[in-house]
Amino acid sequence: MYQNTRPRGDSPVTIIGAGIAGAWQALLFAQAGHAVTLHERSDAAMTESTSHWAGGMLAPWCEAETAEPVIGRLGLHSLKLWRKHFPDTEFNGSLVVAHARDRSDFERFARLTSEYRRLDAAGVSELEPSLEGRFREALFYPDEGHVEPRRVLPELHARIVKAGGTVKFDSDVDIEALEGIVIDCRGLAARDSEPELRGVKGEMIVIETDEVELSRPVRLIHPRWPLYVIPRGDNRFMLGATSIEAEDWGVSVRSALELLGAAYAVHPAFAEARILEFGSGLRPAYPDNLPRITVDKQRISVNGLYRHGFLLAPALAELTLGYVERGTLDNEVMRCR
Repeated sequence: MYQNTRPRGDSPVTIIGAGIAGAWQALLFAQAGHAVTLHERSDAAMTESTSHWAGGMLAPWCEAETAEPVIGRLGLHSLKLWRKHFPDTEFNGSLVVAHARDRSDFERFARLTSEYRRLDAAGVSELEPSLEGRFREALFYPDEGHVEPRRVLPELHARIVKAGGTVKFDSDVDIEALEGIVIDCRGLAARDSEPELRGVKGEMIVIETDEVELSRPVRLIHPRWPLYVIPRGDNRFMLGATSIEAEDWGVSVRSALELLGAAYAVHPAFAEARILEFGSGLRPAYPDNLPRITVDKQRISVNGLYRHGFLLAPALAELTLGYVERGTLDNEVMRCR
């Protein structure tokens, strides 16, 4: 899996893109003593970043239903890095539920995943009292977690500065004019050099209600519109997320109806919730939906995180740092031009 190449030296490190991928790169490089500058073309609110619209799920076991094993391997390591660098990260687990008519899909999910506990109706209500009487059984993944992207990204940026790095917003730099080590984390904006990239639209809705309380993300298994409901605090919940092979922005009426209908299927009280926000982001993905770290001399591209940005970003940053400092390559993820 690993092989050695010549280390890259102690050049200054410039990182383009302050979303979750670039922010973790900048944090680990700055903490390792490198002279780091992180450039972001949008403002500090990061509203142009895909990370702004993300769910922030840290769920490697649940993702095993559809993802390749490398996602699980990297994701498990990322959980350790989240715990190490952000010890207040919520690791309350995640809950997977389905109604009786969708039992076959529920059992399929169980077969394809691991590290869960089966709960009966009493176990579901004990874990999430608001769901009492709603589901006969559930799968509980106790070691999974989640973060609030709009809270954790500013904290990442602040920690980069605290570690000695520089963060520049509203900074649309010419990547070809930069010297030293350049790490490109621009996502879809990198298609000038990564033509294989495509955008996969993920839509979300934020709602508010004080009639439902959840302590962890809840996934509803459904053959047409699977859903996750993520508690955001202050009576807010994020509903997500679609995965549409399209590169337009905005939320379609169909998607909104499906997400809201699925939320109602989790708990009828969501029907009376206030809609606070609709939004969508374009996830960068390669044809195989797997991440890549591509090395071309002093230029390094980190891209293709698809729907796993917050899950994979810490591990990918550590791999990049390991290459720069020790010349190590992870052959499942990294390639040299």
